[in-house]
Amino acid sequence: MKILVYELRAKYGWVAIDEDVERLLPSTGRGVVHLLSKGSTSSLILIEADPHLIEDLFDFLDKHIPFTNNYKHHLTWGDDNGASHLRATLLGQQLFVPFKDGKLLKGTWQNIVLINHDTHPRKREVFMTLCFEDS
Repeated sequence: MKILVYELRAKYGWVAIDEDVERLLPSTGRGVVHLLSKGSTSSLILIEADPHLIEDLFDFLDKHIPFTNNYKHHLTWGDDNGASHLRATLLGQQLFVPFKDGKLLKGTWQNIVLINHDTHPRKREVFMTLCFEDS
């Protein structure tokens, strides 16, 4: 297992991690890479890493899961990140992507994007595990 680490800003921090993942793939062989973002207020998604598209995604989330709502979760821990948890749950925290000979097998415009939804900047860890196909 490999661990990728990123420092991301609060609420709208994001980074495309495709190149980092591919650097850790074996140069020969094929299989599936499993990626899991550690933390219940982060997401891993496949999307075009166009900043305007990511901004559109955040606009959608702001409309449907605003940070300004008074979520019941705030009563549990006395924090302010109920929306962060809901956003992460909606988008998901893990991906499975096939690979072959050191390359991820995904669409031309598909990127693996890690998002920090939390209301504070966070160091985010992504656990990467490889499953190989039998020859």
